[in-house]
Amino acid sequence: MWQSAPLLGALAGDVFRYSIASGLILAVGFLLGFRPQGGAIGVLLALALVLTFSFALSWLWIIVGMLVRAPESVMTTSFLFLMPLTFASDIFVDLGTMPGWLQAFVGRNPVTHLANASRNLMHGRPAGGDVLWTLLASAVIVLVASPIAMKLYRKER
Repeated sequence: MWQSAPLLGALAGDVFRYSIASGLILAVGFLLGFRPQGGAIGVLLALALVLTFSFALSWLWIIVGMLVRAPESVMTTSFLFLMPLTFASDIFVDLGTMPGWLQAFVGRNPVTHLANASRNLMHGRPAGGDVLWTLLASAVIVLVASPIAMKLYRKER
């Protein structure tokens, strides 16, 4: 068996779970009356962007999983990273209503750019800057985290 197969299998499983979760969220949104102006293409592009960013974050969770032994600890540790990323973004509150010091931080949060890009793509509005920022953040995460995860995995075996 190829040495990296278990890691890549875990990553593929993560992408599959994220795809199912995204599909369910979209289905509930459609049932509640969400009608994206960007049509199917905009929704698919937004979904692809979300899955790309999720794939990048999965490399971080592999590192956490290699460093923390108990499954419960992995969930707790990952929550400690996800909570500030999610809640310190403009998903729930408009960036313009935040104090200046908070705007500076939230405006650089990759989740803010991911949310804005996804909204704009689904509504057929230009999203170039946010898409590029999200793709750049995803690439940086993968370039930094994947070698560390592979090294930890090889050391573990």
